[in-house]
Amino acid sequence: MGERYHHGNLRAELVRVSLDLIAEQGLRGFSVAEVARRAEVSPGAPYRHFPERGSLLAAVATAVAGQLADRVRNAAEGLADPVDALAAGCGAYTEYLIERQAGINVIYADGLQGGEHEQLHEQTRRLTDQFLMLCLTVSDHPASALELMEQLFTQAHGYGMFWLEGVFARHGYSAEQVVRKSVAAARVVIEGHRYTTRG
Repeated sequence: MGERYHHGNLRAELVRVSLDLIAEQGLRGFSVAEVARRAEVSPGAPYRHFPERGSLLAAVATAVAGQLADRVRNAAEGLADPVDALAAGCGAYTEYLIERQAGINVIYADGLQGGEHEQLHEQTRRLTDQFLMLCLTVSDHPASALELMEQLFTQAHGYGMFWLEGVFARHGYSAEQVVRKSVAAARVVIEGHRYTTRG
């Protein structure tokens, strides 16, 4: 059944299927065997492109970081007010996490910090640099911008996880409401940050 994949298409398909699997079952449900089954290839086929589970997961994390960076850029683009732009970026993060069950939790999964995952580190830097540049527009100092970025990533991730774990569903919130709440909460944090750092 794997004959339909040519010239590296199987590699891309394995990453796509892995993303779908994580979206359905979370990171804990990720396995190479299940990815192969869903891609309709032999259990050994993924290992021709990825020598171990970690290398496939690194490729998935690279895709997540790249897609998140694109989402954040697109959300912030065209918004003249820096607070609006940064809050929109936070909402984009929460929305992606709800859709994919993937975010910082996948990008920084155990075993992916080694130097062999260069593409992952490049995409992770692209994501964090975009967020940091947005934070610098509302911060006087790089150190405070880094602190704000940490707070906003944590908050945006938390809103997404509360949705995924059913906490918000029990209150009757839709995914769209959760994203709006994430944006509103980010705005409060950003305004508070500006007040405390600039007086």
